[in-house]
Amino acid sequence: MQVPKKQSANPYRNMLRQLRRTFVQVGLFSAAINLLMLTGPFYMLQVYDRVLSSGSLATLQGLFVIVVILYVFLGLYEFLRSRLLSRASYLLDTRVGADAFRFLLHGGIIKGADRFNPVRDLEIIRGFISSPAILGLFDLPWIPIFICIIFLIHPWLGYITIAGALVVVVVAVINRATTQNSIAEAMEKDAEERIFVERSRRNAEMIHSLGMQTKITQRWEKLHGASLAGNQRGGDRSEMFSSFSKAFRLLLQSALLTVGAYLALAQEISPGMIIAASIVAGRALAPVDQIIGQWRSVGRASEAHKRLKEALDFAPLEIPRIELPPLKGALKVVGLTKLTPSTVNTTSRSRILDQVSFQLQPGDGLGVMGNSAAGKSSLARLLVGAWRPDAGEIRLDGATIDQWRPEDLGRYVGYLPQVVEMLPGTVAENIARFEPNAGDADVIEAAKIAGVHDMVLGMPDGYMTHIGTPEHPLSGGQIQRLGLARAIYGMPKFIVLDEPNSNLDTGGDDALSDAIRTLRDRGSTVIVMAHRPSVIVTVNKILILHKGKMVMFGDKEEVLGKSVRPASSTPAEVPRKSG
Repeated sequence: MQVPKKQSANPYRNMLRQLRRTFVQVGLFSAAINLLMLTGPFYMLQVYDRVLSSGSLATLQGLFVIVVILYVFLGLYEFLRSRLLSRASYLLDTRVGADAFRFLLHGGIIKGADRFNPVRDLEIIRGFISSPAILGLFDLPWIPIFICIIFLIHPWLGYITIAGALVVVVVAVINRATTQNSIAEAMEKDAEERIFVERSRRNAEMIHSLGMQTKITQRWEKLHGASLAGNQRGGDRSEMFSSFSKAFRLLLQSALLTVGAYLALAQEISPGMIIAASIVAGRALAPVDQIIGQWRSVGRASEAHKRLKEALDFAPLEIPRIELPPLKGALKVVGLTKLTPSTVNTTSRSRILDQVSFQLQPGDGLGVMGNSAAGKSSLARLLVGAWRPDAGEIRLDGATIDQWRPEDLGRYVGYLPQVVEMLPGTVAENIARFEPNAGDADVIEAAKIAGVHDMVLGMPDGYMTHIGTPEHPLSGGQIQRLGLARAIYGMPKFIVLDEPNSNLDTGGDDALSDAIRTLRDRGSTVIVMAHRPSVIVTVNKILILHKGKMVMFGDKEEVLGKSVRPASSTPAEVPRKSG
């Protein structure tokens, strides 16, 4: 079971701690902005109570100059606050983005990781930090200050404002309680829909060929409808509360004007205080109103924040490793066992592989044979570290796979999966595994050994032809042969080929056999998972799997000799031999 890393190692949590200083600065600017927001009310108060009563033009001019200066500072502080938040969102993405994407790449390796999409969650958080929605949260703490100012004008107006604030706060709490689950559900449905759309796009040829367009469209409509329904439920409630909050805030201002007018008639406050109290009360409730209006954005950011923290807590620790000597290719597998993934509804897990053990020396070629579901592809994934075993160990030159630094091991390992895809880029970039400083000679050498050099030269732009997109389709055989070139780029010392000839013609089959011989002659250990016997002639050892168990392992002549048995026999009846 995957053990979560310590929270102190979570790059997202660490980055949030580093951004505390920025958020404190934003808070200080928010304090200055909210204080400067009192410029308008106090200016109105002075104009009505001092200028109009005295008729002094000089006083009006002086007050206006002060107001201009204060509003210049208000604009400056607003700009600096927005710039700090924008820079914080950018810095957060640049510091955490690589870890989020790396976690996404590990989604098929880490148990339970497929329920996370940290790249998408980071995008939501980045957008929220640089959006106006977060400004309401920074303005919330200043509500009591504005209410105190209204109390100073007159207690009655203060009590009315407090009552109005309580109503708005209750509305905000109810809004959160009634929409949070809908927002979380909608985000889950959005994720399901995106996965279905992406898989459908990648399998567009099959869908069109089998006439599945209508059925797939109907399935998408169902998923899309569920996503829309979740968003709409949350949106309907949020819009209702937002509309009520805005209307109530305007009603509150009118109520304050009414009561203020009564108090002015009673000679308890001045006419300027009426206007000032109304403006201050509106400013006091504006942050809550803003948050309610942007609640969907706030709710999505909150859910993304929780998931991103959990995802990067869930990621494995980067264990310090030393640089081991260059790999020679000796392999030792002891008691290798892999169980089916656990689910909520199952208490027992069957064995995909069960106690598989064998050894290979540099230059050996191993053919792994067996019927479908025998465990060949699972063994391939385990040998290259794409999967992790539930029991047993795999040692390369005496070191377990987790003792190797990933960047070092990648140079010494070649892997051709059963399902091969090219990434968007040039042919040369795909063969060179997107290594930025790849040498042209190394790329061409890998292509020649894989027998694809002439095929590549025949493409429109040769090695600079862009592939991996629908605009540049390749045949299954071309993709598989380019995948072979990618697997053997750099002459790795340990190579695993999973069904490497499933899409090859006779010429491709011959090129594959020549490539395996060349690799073995150069000291590489080559393991081939095969149904077709054509590649078996290039290996010197055979391993037979049946239902995840090793039936036989040994020299090719010996194993194939013992495999000759009556047609009624099954692989389970073949005597076991360990090497």
